[in-house]
Amino acid sequence: MSATQADYKDRQFLAVIGDEDSVTGLLLAGIGHVTPPPDSQKNFLVVDSKTDNATIEACFDRFTTERKDIGIVLINQHVADRIRYRVDTYTAAFPTILEIPSKDHPYDPDKDSVLRRVRRLFGE
Repeated sequence: MSATQADYKDRQFLAVIGDEDSVTGLLLAGIGHVTPPPDSQKNFLVVDSKTDNATIEACFDRFTTERKDIGIVLINQHVADRIRYRVDTYTAAFPTILEIPSKDHPYDPDKDSVLRRVRRLFGE
């Protein structure tokens, strides 16, 4: 199915789900956004060892289904591993999900859902 211009024309923000260092760095780079009141939703979630998987999954769902202004969701790979079944079953073109490394957890291309789909397409 091809994406129409209406699918992506209003998607002007990045969202990030990650550890404190990754989120802080991206916020300092200027990606932070909070929607106008009364609901005032942020486009980021800081995940630590106390954050439960249900919170991460709810945020992922909000960014990918409810928010029509987000074009790319950046998620630390070790956080994506905690909700891997949701990340792997996500197939929509917009917003695009990109798994990124963190300072303490190196990137593993074998876990990346996008790269696995590309490898299947090329028969690898």
